[in-house]
Amino acid sequence: MDLIIILASGVATGTVLLYATVGEIFAERSGILNLGVEGMMLIGAMSAYKTAAATDSAWIGLLVAMLAAGLISQVHAFIAITLQADQVISGLALNFLATGVSLVLGEGLTSLRDIVPQLPKFTIPGLAQIPILGGVLFTNHSIMVYAGYLFIPLTWYLINRTRPGMHLRAVGEYPAAADTLGIRVYLLRYLYVFVGGLLAGLAGATVSLSISPGWFGSLTTAGQGWIAIGLVIFAQWNPVRAAFGAYTFGALRRLVLDLQAPAMILGLNNPFYYNINYGFFLKMIPYIFTIVFLVIGSREANRKRIGTPAALGLPYIRGQRGL
Repeated sequence: MDLIIILASGVATGTVLLYATVGEIFAERSGILNLGVEGMMLIGAMSAYKTAAATDSAWIGLLVAMLAAGLISQVHAFIAITLQADQVISGLALNFLATGVSLVLGEGLTSLRDIVPQLPKFTIPGLAQIPILGGVLFTNHSIMVYAGYLFIPLTWYLINRTRPGMHLRAVGEYPAAADTLGIRVYLLRYLYVFVGGLLAGLAGATVSLSISPGWFGSLTTAGQGWIAIGLVIFAQWNPVRAAFGAYTFGALRRLVLDLQAPAMILGLNNPFYYNINYGFFLKMIPYIFTIVFLVIGSREANRKRIGTPAALGLPYIRGQRGL
């Protein structure tokens, strides 16, 4: 097993999770829980692939993917914010809707794999020569991976050091107080659910046009939207921690594959060598990790300890006392 290859693959795969996770962080920071990330990613992946095939432009495909996922996210926004329905049920409904739409509209796209343009990949001269880090971070990556490096500090700065970020945090923590200060709670919640949709669409497009080019139905995203939701809790709603979790999870997914390849590891027989049963177990490990963090985040005491936005999942009714 080549450690540099595993880590580089982790960075590439983790970039998809990074965009989806940070998108969900924006939505949850505003107080809206959106469990439809997987469906929005599928909409993004399908829209990007179909548009790129029709226009012969991966960049147009990327933009359409973001817009499509952003627009469908507003279904959840309307139900959760305006109608004040249960956000968990609404998010699950959005996931089923978006998944179904993507599978229907994506019919027949699998055969186009060899003719659809992809987002560019390249090596950054100079930086690629840095020992170990050069091979991991700056060699033969998609432009979306390099954009992710800039995306991390920019989103952290936006949330923690700017006035819009302060308004975002206020809406997610104390919407009633924010409302009395003239902050438009409903508008901001709609906006950040839309931003979450845009980034989920970007994540989906990154999969189908770059990291794992092609359209394979629901296997295109392979449950990564659900992983992103778990990573939000692991990251404690912090984009920098989200990046660490996303890249780590990406490396774990690659490690699972590489563990099954060699017949010997450190001079000993490899029990995972092309063993189907063990292979299923290995593939479960990252998802078990996600479930654990979802359980941790669901307990009220832990929610307070890990810094969950106080108004997360709670509908805001103007004039009502409390949050």
